[in-house]
Amino acid sequence: MDLTHLHLILNHLPVVGIMFGFLILAWGVLRGYEEVKTVGLIFLVFTAFAALPVYLTGEPAEEAVEKLPGVSEQIIELHENSALLSLILAMATGVLAFFGLIFKRFSAVNVTRFSMFAILFLSFVTGALMARTANLGGEIRHTEIRQTTQNSNPATETKQKKEKDDDD
Repeated sequence: MDLTHLHLILNHLPVVGIMFGFLILAWGVLRGYEEVKTVGLIFLVFTAFAALPVYLTGEPAEEAVEKLPGVSEQIIELHENSALLSLILAMATGVLAFFGLIFKRFSAVNVTRFSMFAILFLSFVTGALMARTANLGGEIRHTEIRQTTQNSNPATETKQKKEKDDDD
């Protein structure tokens, strides 16, 4: 197993982890279950840690596929930029979740309520961005999920060629 394989194995952890962490924390906040809030916060902290090796193995994965036929450098760059922002937001979410655990333990109720909603909001945004990053990563090798403007669709190319021939 090399770093490219490791990237492909690990890349699902932060995406799924942030979503589950968000859902668990939201359930705990909505129902007022302190233990469930704690589990959700711990989930978000561990998800932040999982995002780091995924990001660090991205460069070796890029080197392995960038010269392959059908691989778009533009999509790789979009994925890479989105991955960096996802990592930053995941780490921020993890740090806030860690402080949320501390606030839960040692702080007043109103500060805890505010911090829980802030963490929920940030984890939702992070999850959305991670989903986008994952989709862009999938587009690198899976041309069937690319946007039509980025995909070389044979039917579209034939239609465009026919329209061009008609104009001549």
